[in-house]
Amino acid sequence: MNIAIHYRGSAQEADTLAAELNAERADSAITVQADLLDTPRLPGLVNDVIERTGRLDLLLNNASSFYPTPLDEVTEENWNDLLGTNLKAPLFLAKAAAPHLKKSHGNIINIVDIHAQRPLGNHPVYGPAKAGLAMLTRSLAKDLAPDVRVNGVSPGAILWPEDGMPEKVEQAIIKQVPLKRTGEPADIAKTVLFLVKDAHYITGQIIAVDGGRSIGW
Repeated sequence: MNIAIHYRGSAQEADTLAAELNAERADSAITVQADLLDTPRLPGLVNDVIERTGRLDLLLNNASSFYPTPLDEVTEENWNDLLGTNLKAPLFLAKAAAPHLKKSHGNIINIVDIHAQRPLGNHPVYGPAKAGLAMLTRSLAKDLAPDVRVNGVSPGAILWPEDGMPEKVEQAIIKQVPLKRTGEPADIAKTVLFLVKDAHYITGQIIAVDGGRSIGW
């Protein structure tokens, strides 16, 4: 597949990634810019990809805002941001992409979260947003069948937050993981690849890639 890399403000990082991919296979990656909270722009984002590549086979919804919102501090702005990136944008991107995906018998993959099922302390907006994305995944799978398959991937402990996390918290999380280690970004990528490339009779499913953590923590 050729890849369209979306970014909001990280143009340099997106261009660097595209250059790395194009060095491996020429003309295989492009970048597209949009603020996913600007819903009226989303059809244009999809059309830009179509105009530059000619087709669309996969929509991978992995953009996400993630931060705590303690109940006594949460704001409507937090709500609009977290629901916007984690639930609203995937819905309206799917709407814009659906006609093209139907033509190619393509896929939608949503990156969910194991905390869509088990609440994370002080995240009373993020968790429900991801829970909504899980239901959206199943709803779209039903509504877009048989032409488009829609599935989800729920990461567990893959990468720690960029701004750090206390070591005792990291260790407490690892203790909840039967495999006793964090995963790798490649674990998520390989699961997405499986769903797109090999899982031709799977739709409406959400696969937890969490080292077994969601078994019973």
